[in-house]
Amino acid sequence: MTPRVEPAEVEFTAVRAQGAGGQNVNKVSSAIHLRYDIAASSLPQAVKARLAALADARITRDGVVVIKAQTHRSQDMNRAEALARLQALVDSVAVPRKARRATRPTLASVKRRLEGKVQRGQTKALRGKVGDT
Repeated sequence: MTPRVEPAEVEFTAVRAQGAGGQNVNKVSSAIHLRYDIAASSLPQAVKARLAALADARITRDGVVVIKAQTHRSQDMNRAEALARLQALVDSVAVPRKARRATRPTLASVKRRLEGKVQRGQTKALRGKVGDT
């Protein structure tokens, strides 16, 4: 079961949206900035650690997730979208990745690879100048 993001732990700020939108975009603050402090959240410690370790531009050095939602004209819809995107980010790290176990290539695959290298080398060797014989 994936941990749920508590809406009480999320800080929302209404800002003006960017881009085209006519007069509406100039007078209404419908875009939403969501800020979520990973360290202060109620997520399990393992999930916090994996979330903080993500190489994601939305996570600051201080461990705060910042998401901007501005696709909808409604502030409520942008708030819901930002929460859904945060939950998707948490869901992506909720299940730990399976550890990779090193395996050896099969003998047949090694043989095919070497035969391909020999064939390629022969093709390249035939590209040289034709000698006087």
